[in-house]
Amino acid sequence: MASLEEVRHRLQVAGQPQLLRFWDELGAAQKTSLLGELAVLDAELLKEHCRSAAEAYARETSAPQRLDQWLQPVAPEFLGSVRRSDLDSLARWEEEGFCQISQNKVAVLLLAGGQGTRLGVTYPKGMYDVGLPSGKTLYEIQAERIHKVEQLAGEKYATKVTVPWYIMTSEFTLGPTQRFFVEHNYFNLDKSNIVMFEQRMLPAVTFDGKAILEQKGKLALAPDGNGGLYRALAENKILEDMEHRGIQYIHVYCVDNILVKMADPIFIGFCVSKGADCGAKVVEKAYPEEPVGVVCQVDGVYQVVEYSEISPEMVHKRGPDGLLTYNAGNICNHFFTLDFLKTVAHTLEPQLKQHIAIKKVPFIDEEGNLVKPTTPNGIKMEKFVFDVFQFSKNFVVFEVLREEEFSPLKNADTAEKDTPTTARRALLSQHYRWALRAGASFRDAAGFRIWDKPSLSETEDPPAVCEISPLVSYFGENLELYMKGKDFPSTFILDEDQENALGKA
Repeated sequence: MASLEEVRHRLQVAGQPQLLRFWDELGAAQKTSLLGELAVLDAELLKEHCRSAAEAYARETSAPQRLDQWLQPVAPEFLGSVRRSDLDSLARWEEEGFCQISQNKVAVLLLAGGQGTRLGVTYPKGMYDVGLPSGKTLYEIQAERIHKVEQLAGEKYATKVTVPWYIMTSEFTLGPTQRFFVEHNYFNLDKSNIVMFEQRMLPAVTFDGKAILEQKGKLALAPDGNGGLYRALAENKILEDMEHRGIQYIHVYCVDNILVKMADPIFIGFCVSKGADCGAKVVEKAYPEEPVGVVCQVDGVYQVVEYSEISPEMVHKRGPDGLLTYNAGNICNHFFTLDFLKTVAHTLEPQLKQHIAIKKVPFIDEEGNLVKPTTPNGIKMEKFVFDVFQFSKNFVVFEVLREEEFSPLKNADTAEKDTPTTARRALLSQHYRWALRAGASFRDAAGFRIWDKPSLSETEDPPAVCEISPLVSYFGENLELYMKGKDFPSTFILDEDQENALGKA
């Protein structure tokens, strides 16, 4: 570890000497901890980080640049759709996806660096229970989907299948996530196929470019955004691990989507069939003003354009089919080839744009008091995972149904959307639709038939509560074997025990 004198010199060069202003007040353990944090910071990189944060903040407060004159929607030949592609194509893509999965060429990569702060909890989002009858957490649901897709591919091709699960965590989430997986026996997956690694942490910075202390002996640090993935892949030798396992295709997704299809065979197969090196799943925008990023071309290069970067006229523009011209809503659900990730991580990552998040960052004031600000006071710099689209030589987009594949968990139930209630409702509504399609019917506590309602609004709870374990069905397949022509109580969990009982009935 660098000495105090070396660190003090580095901070002087970086213009950040204030980080040691409480040094004489610290105990031995605090001094060792702070020195460890500061020792890994390169002087020039720290100087550049703080300078660019202040400059980015100044740009952010000015009016956003409109990109209208450079915009073009996704070209039809690079777009697939669950709704609009023909059934033969969808079946062919699914077959191709299962074929690649069966050859152990596919991995999933979870972006799980964020805490559940907006949910009102201090632990990682993946550990959150949205209130399902089974009590399952997001991590458990995702683990079971991996297990099931392995099983389906294995049965289809009569072979043993492994889909490795890479999990990018942060300083905040690594320890709790590791302990959670150990406590739950890795959800019955082989622990050697679950690889956790950490993304970098960056100092939070004041609006005038000064790194912030959150304690007298501790920097205020934040993960470097989901775009920190590419540097973390290189620094943690994850790409070498993938290559050693024979992985060629990686499905990347965010932890908070309760409906995510792990290693989705249709998406994987579509991308492989098109020869894509990079692909994005999207959902149709719910309404023109929905504040989501849109996947499109800007001056011939694919990227995600934020709502604020498009004029109201362009937001409302529609094509001859009546659909919004720019309606490919980004859901942070991506396909990459290993070769593409290697090129980005080893060569192109420094070109990624830095984005700023204006946050309320607790800090130590000049008198040494902890201040918890009520208004934003700091800048957290981050990169976005989708900013690599620009480097793709063959980029494709696959549109899926929102009600089947996208319901993020971001806010506490005091908010209007993206809450535990909306996530729970989305999953239970999906399972209710699957049960009806399989020929099931439901009865209330008094034994009366509950009338079917296959079409539900997003604010409407299903008339019967039916939860289907991913270990029984990955995406609604084969349920008629257990449910066709049968009545079920209005709260019913179809798990492996029920599957076995119903299979014998």
